[in-house]
Amino acid sequence: MQKIAVIGAGLMGHGIGQIFAVHGHDVTLVDLDEKILSSATVGIRNNLELMADHDFITPEEIDAALARVSIATDTEKGVDGADFVVEAVVENLEVKQNIFKKLDQLCPTSTILASNTSVISITEIARESVEKKRIVGTHFWNPPHLIPLVEVVPGAETMPETVDATYDLLLSVGKHPVKVKKDVPGFVANRLQHALWREAISIVENDIADAATVDECIKFGFGLRLPALGPMENSDMVGNDLVLAIHDYILEHIESSPDPSPLLREKVAKGELGFKSGQGFQSWSEEEIETSRKNLQHYLLKVVKDI
Repeated sequence: MQKIAVIGAGLMGHGIGQIFAVHGHDVTLVDLDEKILSSATVGIRNNLELMADHDFITPEEIDAALARVSIATDTEKGVDGADFVVEAVVENLEVKQNIFKKLDQLCPTSTILASNTSVISITEIARESVEKKRIVGTHFWNPPHLIPLVEVVPGAETMPETVDATYDLLLSVGKHPVKVKKDVPGFVANRLQHALWREAISIVENDIADAATVDECIKFGFGLRLPALGPMENSDMVGNDLVLAIHDYILEHIESSPDPSPLLREKVAKGELGFKSGQGFQSWSEEEIETSRKNLQHYLLKVVKDI
């Protein structure tokens, strides 16, 4: 088994640490904030207990996994002896560059350094580091302990051996890693996701449909088949000639702005941030927010169990 260190013990960080601990690896969660570290261990226990309720693990395995998790506020101590380090901090390029520059100095060259960034270029993150060949992107999806996908993204100087070793490690802990060929902003899945979000917001902005209707069209329409039928397979299924004919007509009418929606900017400026404020594209009570979160968690538990 390998020793894993996770830099940043927030929602994503402790979820990533949990994955490795459940599969027998010793994990150290590193965070400057002791309160976040305390919350992280509680969060892991809560996640594991819910998974035990759904027969993913046994109650005995909960204590065993938690016993493999340690915490540290000192980065040097936290990464000491680590074979694989995952950074899971705020999406800020300068912050990430500084972390990797420090990790590059602290860790032996045999240690793989991975970033959980969801959109930032791995090449840019590695720019201030010397051993760029061992820096790789590992984009986990929230919640990381439930969603199988991890995008493995090489930077411009990442060695193929680093990508392969990372892929194999992720596969061994039950994830579904995919190798992204090029380091581009957003990688693969977020480019797809935000293309959909851009169009969804545009539909609301142009008063074609309200926000709830947009969501219903996804939830009760093509969204139902996405887990079984991706867009490329779907194109081949219906015929690429049909897809071309549809695109010849519809693409000029679809949102293509390179800038964020004015409506989105307006809502942020007004403090209409969604669940955070109780008002976004829709209004949310505390009860509705809690119901939405629980529905997602239970849905994912059910779906992932059947994969």
